[in-house]
Amino acid sequence: MISSLRKYVPVLDWGRRYDRDALQNDLIAAVIVTIMLIPQSLAYALLAGLPPEAGLYASILPIILYAIFGTSRALAVGPVAVVSLMTAAAVGQVAEQGTAGYAVAALTLALLSGGILLAMGVFRLGFLANFLSHPVIAGFITASGVIIAASQLKHILGVDASGHNLFELVVSLIEHLPETNFVTLIIGVAATAFLFWVRKGLKPMLISKGVKPRLADIAQKAGPVGAVVVTTLAVWIFGLSNWAGVSIVGEVPQSLPPFTMPDLSLDLVSALFIPALLISIIGFVESISVAQTLAAKKRQRIDPDQELIGLGAANVAAGFSGGYPVTGGFARSVVNFDAGAETPAAGAYTAVGLAIAALALTPLVFFLPKATLAATIIVAVLSLVDFSILKKTWTYSKADFVAVAATILLTLGFGVETGVSAGVILSIGLHLYKTSKPHVAEVGLVPGTQHFRNINRHEVLTDPNLVTLRIDESLYFANARFLEDLIQDRVTEDCPVKHVVLMCSAVNEVDMSALESLEAINERLRSMDVQLHLSEVKGPVTDRLRRSHFLDELTGRVFLSQYDAWAALSGKGPRSDLAAAQ
Repeated sequence: MISSLRKYVPVLDWGRRYDRDALQNDLIAAVIVTIMLIPQSLAYALLAGLPPEAGLYASILPIILYAIFGTSRALAVGPVAVVSLMTAAAVGQVAEQGTAGYAVAALTLALLSGGILLAMGVFRLGFLANFLSHPVIAGFITASGVIIAASQLKHILGVDASGHNLFELVVSLIEHLPETNFVTLIIGVAATAFLFWVRKGLKPMLISKGVKPRLADIAQKAGPVGAVVVTTLAVWIFGLSNWAGVSIVGEVPQSLPPFTMPDLSLDLVSALFIPALLISIIGFVESISVAQTLAAKKRQRIDPDQELIGLGAANVAAGFSGGYPVTGGFARSVVNFDAGAETPAAGAYTAVGLAIAALALTPLVFFLPKATLAATIIVAVLSLVDFSILKKTWTYSKADFVAVAATILLTLGFGVETGVSAGVILSIGLHLYKTSKPHVAEVGLVPGTQHFRNINRHEVLTDPNLVTLRIDESLYFANARFLEDLIQDRVTEDCPVKHVVLMCSAVNEVDMSALESLEAINERLRSMDVQLHLSEVKGPVTDRLRRSHFLDELTGRVFLSQYDAWAALSGKGPRSDLAAAQ
């Protein structure tokens, strides 16, 4: 009972071994991540179209829930750029930004996303994320990064622009370009340049001055805080929000996350369900990729299904505490890992730090320019943009290239919802396309061995009466007809053939459609006076075939190995005693 409970509540497992060293490392990591998250959380909330405090609220209770139910020791959960953009796109369709209905819809979106993730975790459906190909996800994230960066240029310019895709954003920005606030532009450009320099140049400079690498690393992570402090002081001291019209964050409630109630009305739930599903899938894929990458470095194990439960609980918590959908962020998780986080408790300590910030520090950001927050977002998301995926996929696989290029173009041209929907459809379509035409090689015996290789690649022995086809894919509804046609064409063109052997060493599954195709192949070959044989059939596949009448009606035999089939049917080799005719 206890061991089963530990599986679903991992804190009961790692909490037993928690010691002073782990506490010290977790506290240090929490301080560094908290410093990083304060400006980032405010910025991502604005990206989602919500008040800045929503970003802080979404980073407190959700982190604590993930620390209890999640399995990653380093994953830092909270608002991320892509999910924030998807939230703005989804909620913007049902409510007007700035209204109470908009905030409630964001809460509902978080609750729906949490419910979907929890359901997937309980029913152990984590494998569904495997249907999203990584190149397609990379293409979607790249396009989203471009849209996010473009959407923040309005804050850098100090103009009122809008749009749901890159084209609309660019047109709107151009139309409002004459209204540019040059003081805001100076602040935004300076903050952006400073943050780029901090990311690349601050740490090497400090180390060259004799600063210890650990302190230099902390200073680099605190770079955005420096930009926030300097620009906020500049706006306050010189009164830039009054006489220069610099847009500022304004009043942020000085409180802990409130208890909030999502709206579960049927109309709103039905309107947000599909966006919530897409956000759940994209968030989970991003989160599990980061978690597994970091866990591998310390030879730790991540349970994808339990991760679904952890992320689901975090999103449910966001829905009831004034937040919006969250997931594991790449940048903050890497920072958490590099800072030495030992357990998920580091996330809980980060939540405490953010709660203190929400209670005590929010008055200090009253004069924070929105241009600085926009610069923070731009610098963060441009690291996600990687158009090299196009070159890589073009070189490696033209089908992958088409899927990636289509995802990027659709996301840029029609918005994130269309892009991610296209990504899901293209990923599944790409899988079906690739497996609908499985690699089937005609093989022959390598002289002096018992190995069989492709007759088009190797010098091998063949027999005119015998055709052996090695099937390099499981057989299911999408490729069953392909195998029928291939065998029909091969046997029809070669009259001496008396035996066809299907080498099934790579076949892990034969579904009902494929079974019917095998039966059709068997009958068709029977009418041509050709026997059908199988070789190297795996145990589970054999067990499944035995439940049908196929093996009883098979015109040929089932051989333990392909060499046994060759020896028995070609007459060119000694027959092995291991040949298993069934």
